[in-house]
Amino acid sequence: MKIEVLFPEYCNLFADPSNMKYLQQCLPEAEFIYTDYMSEPVFVTEKVDLIYMGAMTERVQTLVINKLMPYRERIIELIKEDVPFLITNNALEIFGRWIENEDGSREKALGIFDFYAKRDMMHRFNGLLKGKFKGMPILGFKTQFSMAYSSRFKHTFIQVEKGVGMNPSVDVEGIHVHNFFGTYLVGPFLVMNPEFTKYLMKVMGVENPKLAFEPVIMDAFERRMKEFSDPKTKF
Repeated sequence: MKIEVLFPEYCNLFADPSNMKYLQQCLPEAEFIYTDYMSEPVFVTEKVDLIYMGAMTERVQTLVINKLMPYRERIIELIKEDVPFLITNNALEIFGRWIENEDGSREKALGIFDFYAKRDMMHRFNGLLKGKFKGMPILGFKTQFSMAYSSRFKHTFIQVEKGVGMNPSVDVEGIHVHNFFGTYLVGPFLVMNPEFTKYLMKVMGVENPKLAFEPVIMDAFERRMKEFSDPKTKF
């Protein structure tokens, strides 16, 4: 099994690297390839079982868009072939139509999905989220300078029960198409959502997925679920 982590020297904010650190504990026999920005992504020429990219600064977003644009058609092909992607926090915006700055100027993104992001660098949004995906609970944290907008979010990941979705006016969060999973939720997303982590491993082809440190992870999840379900908890 081969897992590619894109641009770890840049895409490493908000504990997002812990997603792959935990997955490596769950899949000790898997090969984890950390592709630096100056290298050609492995997915261009080789079969991979998961492509991961995490949070980055706004300046780096421009660099990553420029880096991935030549491989846009290859990425679309991989998504259609059901190759799993896990894309967290503002890395998701790379796959939208554009990113809009406060002055109205736009930075063209990959345009793979029909949404755009709008930045507000003077106001960071921080919040909690509680929702569901295919009946399984999803919990997480949000910290971001931007929100995502679309005339209609057709391919959504999480149905929001409490908290803010792609923007404050919608109750859906993230993008899910084939085996592409993109979410604004920050790390460690996989540690916080053990049931989804097992689901992701199945999607990757693991026949009998097992969680590393499962008793501890499940205990932490149950404690967090109790906290997020408390009416006194502010989202």
